[in-house]
Amino acid sequence: MGSTSIGYQFGISVRVDGNFKLRSDNSVSSLPCKVVITRKSLFSAASSTRKEFSNRARVCSLPNTDEYCDEKVETPILDSIETPSQLKNLSVKELKLLANEIRKELLSVLWKTRKSVNPSLAAIELTLALHYVFRAPFDNILWDGVEQTYAHKILTRRWSAIPSRKKNGISGVTSQLESEYDSFGAGHGCNSISAGLGLAVARDMKGKRDQVVAVIDNVTITAGQAYEAMSNAGYLDSNMIVILNDSRHSLHPNMEEGSKASISALSSIMSKIQSSKVFRKFRELAKAMTKRIGKGMYEWAAKVDEYARGMVGPTGSTLFEELGLYYIGPVDGHNIEDLVCVLREVASLDSMGPVLVHVITEENRDAETRKSMVVKDRRTYNDCFVEALVMEAEKDRDIVVVHAGMEIDPSLLKFQVRFPDRFFNVRMAEQHAVTFSAGLSSGGLKPFCIIPSAFLQRAYDQVVHDVDRQRKAVRFVITSAGLVGSDGPVQCGAFDITFMSSLPNMIAMAPADEDELVNMVATAACITDRPVCFRFPRGSIVNRNYLVPTGLPIEIGRGRVLIEGQQVALLGYGAMVQNCLNAHSLLSKLGLNVTVADARFCKPLDIKLVRDLCENHKFLITVEEGCVGGFGSHVAQFIALDGQLDGIIKWRPIVLPDGYIEEGSPNEQLALAGLTGHHIAATALSLLGRTREALLLMS
Repeated sequence: MGSTSIGYQFGISVRVDGNFKLRSDNSVSSLPCKVVITRKSLFSAASSTRKEFSNRARVCSLPNTDEYCDEKVETPILDSIETPSQLKNLSVKELKLLANEIRKELLSVLWKTRKSVNPSLAAIELTLALHYVFRAPFDNILWDGVEQTYAHKILTRRWSAIPSRKKNGISGVTSQLESEYDSFGAGHGCNSISAGLGLAVARDMKGKRDQVVAVIDNVTITAGQAYEAMSNAGYLDSNMIVILNDSRHSLHPNMEEGSKASISALSSIMSKIQSSKVFRKFRELAKAMTKRIGKGMYEWAAKVDEYARGMVGPTGSTLFEELGLYYIGPVDGHNIEDLVCVLREVASLDSMGPVLVHVITEENRDAETRKSMVVKDRRTYNDCFVEALVMEAEKDRDIVVVHAGMEIDPSLLKFQVRFPDRFFNVRMAEQHAVTFSAGLSSGGLKPFCIIPSAFLQRAYDQVVHDVDRQRKAVRFVITSAGLVGSDGPVQCGAFDITFMSSLPNMIAMAPADEDELVNMVATAACITDRPVCFRFPRGSIVNRNYLVPTGLPIEIGRGRVLIEGQQVALLGYGAMVQNCLNAHSLLSKLGLNVTVADARFCKPLDIKLVRDLCENHKFLITVEEGCVGGFGSHVAQFIALDGQLDGIIKWRPIVLPDGYIEEGSPNEQLALAGLTGHHIAATALSLLGRTREALLLMS
């Protein structure tokens, strides 16, 4: 009997005990390529059984939903796998069956989430092959894309919590704090090659012999950092393996124009030849011989080699050779035998330098299975924004859209279909998106640059120098602002209020509801002499049956009072105005009538509104869904310089805590951050000396 402890965030842990017997029949010797097998367990303490989890009545916590997963999925092989090292004891047939079991398991749980399950499903065979060939966690496997990692998490003793991305559940991304099998934490993508190269160089300097494998997909590879990392890897010539998990079947930047890389018997044979030790040694020997003959012969031979390999590989494959990576591919990402053979050969080379293995996967393999699994969402802020923007674009032919980020919100397809020539999606090239928008503005167009808050951080230098310093009229639409529920700290929009409102020429605003959002779209369309930004949260709008009206421009720097009260003024910014209204309702039941105001603008601040609130109340509470240094700091700066703090007014800010809030439901995260209506009301009661009532309210 063995045991293991599975740790979770927020101090919750689960301990599991069970028996396990190693399987010795049908081992990897049945594979077509030789593999050196080590049957020694990497961790003697790894004996928690999945079978015990399977036999229990499983409750599957789902992101963004309170429903439960009642369907029982039979997974006998998966139930027997406790560590990835045990994959080496399986036959090819069993590996294929295991892939199907993982696919069914993921489908049974992930289909209810708002996230696409395609990347995880497409990467199942690749994940199995990686853990089959390499010796994680001794070997380092780095994952670039967040949504590719569920199969990896299933195989690394986190099956019971998959895909719980609520409070106390596992993270939606890889995290070293969560598992020793996660060599590096995944963020927004495109960091795996850079981090992997760092691990490879550190390994060489310390005289170690572990392997480094970085997995990147066709979305995250569009980011500039990936090419910077590959260029540096080619220069340093450290041994590392880059896996390009390509679900587009094309290396062409425009998928519609690029020719697809076909997977055939010939490409399979050529990939095996390219990865073989004999071929690599022959190639290196040929290089050495031509160098001795002379520089001209060497350069001629290099061109012949590049041309020949370019004919074998798909369009764009020679780019990686130019960067200094040895290209192998394309390889069928759903053929476990081919994957294992190629990866094993690459892993066996003692001195290979950086290698890129181009793996072709198919995201739509389970499309038919999922057709009946579509969940209709409520109307969101994104829906209202796009409808309002379409209305403005109908009136103004200069309005264009530039989108950057990992995923496009489905609502944006409405604009793309209506104005295909005025819609530009640059994927994860946020820096380019910002400067591209500045160029569009210089050319007389009105760009709306749509970037999620957390992704805008990657382009801040361009926002400063290419937009704000030059007063370019770029309209930044900051989506997923504030807390983002199941996506936790990775996509949390905590910092944009601070870093955008600190810029000298930037107009920063945030809508309190869908009406204000529509009006701010119209306002942004009218601004032509400076940059402007507005943020709105992820999630449903206030009024479910809302019909988008024609937007009316708002006077720049003018807030509004929603409810007149006494003693305490609640000044909310953006979506937190709704929580201030909730706090007002709670306090009114206790006989306390407070003022509620909507700031609308962080910059320029409505100083008249703030001054009036200070002069007519004893307490001012500012509320924002952002970090320290944002809206509340602008208010504090003004009331300090205006002398208001020298009078009777007492000011209290409510902001996000100085830390990263892990995955949870939106309500759980708001409660943890102290931003609920109850927290705001309790703060007001405490300021008034009604501490007992504040404690009762929070209980």
